[in-house]
Amino acid sequence: MKMNKMIAMAGALGGLLLTTGCGKKDGPGSGDQVLRFSAIPDENTTGQVERFKPVADYLAKELGVKVEFVPASSYGSSVEKFSNGDVHLAWFGGVTGVQAREAVEGARAIISGKKDLAFKSYFVANSSTGLQPSDSFPVGLADLTFTFGSSSSTSGCIMPTHYIMKETGKLPDDFFQKKPIGHSGAHDKTAKVVEDGTFQAGVLSYGKYESMVKDGKLDPTKCVKVWETPTYADYNFTAHPELNKMFGEGFVTKLQDALEKCEDEAALKALGRKKLVKVDDEVFAGIANVMEKLKK
Repeated sequence: MKMNKMIAMAGALGGLLLTTGCGKKDGPGSGDQVLRFSAIPDENTTGQVERFKPVADYLAKELGVKVEFVPASSYGSSVEKFSNGDVHLAWFGGVTGVQAREAVEGARAIISGKKDLAFKSYFVANSSTGLQPSDSFPVGLADLTFTFGSSSSTSGCIMPTHYIMKETGKLPDDFFQKKPIGHSGAHDKTAKVVEDGTFQAGVLSYGKYESMVKDGKLDPTKCVKVWETPTYADYNFTAHPELNKMFGEGFVTKLQDALEKCEDEAALKALGRKKLVKVDDEVFAGIANVMEKLKK
């Protein structure tokens, strides 16, 4: 009889725990849910977690949820992590943002840096080439060894390719006479291999070039800016629709609001931005059109 009473009591206690919510919660806003975000590795891939920790800390504080940064080894892997649902927020370039939103129905661009609405690329050359800054496209690049950044980089490959075609009427493979054309993988790497003469010329984000010069990491008398492209929209935070299921309806809007009002210096520095602004997918329609043309 004692054993039967103990079993009955245990069953009743178990039911009480379930009905009072002392067991594991699976609903929206559960303490077990984690907002995982990633970013394209647009510069040296080491130290990504440390770099983006201030962004994770800021979002955790503002939104009251657990936030974790997940590093990506390449531009492609950042899109893959997003499309697979391994991360639900990502700091993309213009191209990778379009790719991610095309892969995930309901995903949307929510935030850019203010400067991202008028981004541009710098074509650079080693000083030994004799090329100087010019208002017109430097056709002398055709006879030099040349490197892009990542093949999926908006400012390090896709938009520069667009402007090479626009200015010369040729694809890069036809324009550049010396082969193979390089792909350094990151903006800072492009700057350094042009500075040391490994490649005679290349193209990279204007922001990375200017920040490296400012920080004393690049000598502009050796790695000379010879031409800058017209402006275009670029970097953005893209949010996965699953976020509203994980944390409750309207969470993506709360996330967008939290990022827009961000004045946290460490978080903004991690993103390389002074001010964040709200955007939507339409802002990047120009990039999408260029990508479609290049496919053809």
